[in-house]
Amino acid sequence: MSSYREITIGELLKETVSRYGKEEALVAPETGLRQNYQEFYNTCKDIAKGLMAMGIRKGDNVSLWATNIPEWAQLQFALGMVGGVLVTVNTSYKTRELEYILKQSDSTTLFLIEEFKDTSYYETTRGIVPELEESEPGKISSSSLPYLKNIVYIGNRGETPGMFKFKDVVEMGKTVTDEELEQRQKTLHTHDVINMQYTSGTTGFPKGVMLTHYNIINNARLVGEVAGMTHKDRLLIQVPLFHCFGCVISSLNCVYFGATMVLLDHFNPLKALDIINREKCTAVNGVPTMFISILNHQDFDKYDMSSLRTGVMAGAPCPAEVMNQVINRMHCPEIVIAYGLTECSPVITMTRRNDPVDVRVSTIGSLLDGIEGRIADTATGKELPLNTQGEIVTRGGCVMKGYYKMQEATDKAIDKQGWLHTGDLGTVDENGNFRVTGRMKDMIIRGGENIYPREIEEFLYTNPKVRGVQVVGVPDEKYGEEILAAIQLKKGVTSSVEDIQEFCKGKIARHKIPHYVVFVESFPMTASGKVQKYKLRDMFAGKLKS
Repeated sequence: MSSYREITIGELLKETVSRYGKEEALVAPETGLRQNYQEFYNTCKDIAKGLMAMGIRKGDNVSLWATNIPEWAQLQFALGMVGGVLVTVNTSYKTRELEYILKQSDSTTLFLIEEFKDTSYYETTRGIVPELEESEPGKISSSSLPYLKNIVYIGNRGETPGMFKFKDVVEMGKTVTDEELEQRQKTLHTHDVINMQYTSGTTGFPKGVMLTHYNIINNARLVGEVAGMTHKDRLLIQVPLFHCFGCVISSLNCVYFGATMVLLDHFNPLKALDIINREKCTAVNGVPTMFISILNHQDFDKYDMSSLRTGVMAGAPCPAEVMNQVINRMHCPEIVIAYGLTECSPVITMTRRNDPVDVRVSTIGSLLDGIEGRIADTATGKELPLNTQGEIVTRGGCVMKGYYKMQEATDKAIDKQGWLHTGDLGTVDENGNFRVTGRMKDMIIRGGENIYPREIEEFLYTNPKVRGVQVVGVPDEKYGEEILAAIQLKKGVTSSVEDIQEFCKGKIARHKIPHYVVFVESFPMTASGKVQKYKLRDMFAGKLKS
């Protein structure tokens, strides 16, 4: 394997175009779009010029709230060309979460689509920025979001007061010359921040993980090398682009190797089967629940999966039976498991394509090239012997620059020796294979989505009936974990499970709404008055029915 590359996103795309210009780059079967690498590059360049014309400077933060549409991938690389920082917004977010991210990230610009599922992105945005009605596009003056100047609408709506349309941005770009774009690109550096992913922690609200060109390009390359990616591959991108799994392990991975990005707007097992069959995909990435949904679909046998070869499974442990079915029924003999976290761009360890199945289901594999990792004593930080449980820590070229405007949290996550603390407990064996044995934090992983109890707790405290609340994850066969909220009600009031769930709807993302709600008189406590969440979890695990 080669050493780490010092290259920017724009330079990387140019390099790929020079090698594979006529090969297919981007396919969106649901819209009919097909672009080869030369066409994809030309589009990204036109958008990049539009970004410059709109006033986006190097280092400006630009939020993108959209499903896996072609414009997402095009914007990812266009922003990389001009040095704008892509702030990825979860497609499940509602009012409160969007407003928090726009404010905390100091975003100057928001790109958005019309809607997704039960949320109108257009109306949600207008609710957060009431000044839009009276604003001229590009000259928004919001009292609550002082940095926000531009909102760009991607879609077919007629009038969009205060917002640019996506085509306007491309049109504006005609005033910017190729030379001006090249001059901008010369000012960019591989260690500049180019991507900001929001992830939470035990402190509650999400933190903006700052990742550089260097971080994510090298991580995409390392993952692709292990998965055996080449320019002949066609990857079905069904994981959300707003996650590192989508925009690093999937789209950037494809562009690095000249492979084809085959986009699925959002995960749907039947559409995934159809697209793999029609587009002759050779690779597919996903969390285990996606593979389970595909395998269990009643029409599975009607589709030809024989073009598949490889893929990456991550986000949650994979049951042995599922792995065997992915290898045999989906024709993915080279499927690998990846482990990591956003703060490491994201992958730290992977199983290898020639590992036996038992290694691929019982471990998270060994370290990627150039990434250090070890098991540290949780009290002293010293390295522990083989097969001894401690915290998984890592360092190297893929570790984030830090959390945006959160120095204290950054110092807590990355120690003075440069080790990033994952918060996961694990072991490493004599073959260098790591295992995750538990979590130091109380994070819940539901179907590959990281959910942080404190954020849900703080929200539930806004319910006037709630006196106390503790949120924990309880085991679930389908999603790995489900959310349980244990609630103490104020004296003299009554509530029901349905009342609490209804209170959450439209205000927090659907996947964060507690599946189980139990009403309790008290919480298990330590002598010093701290709630013992593990006891709470144990009290209800096994007693609950969906």
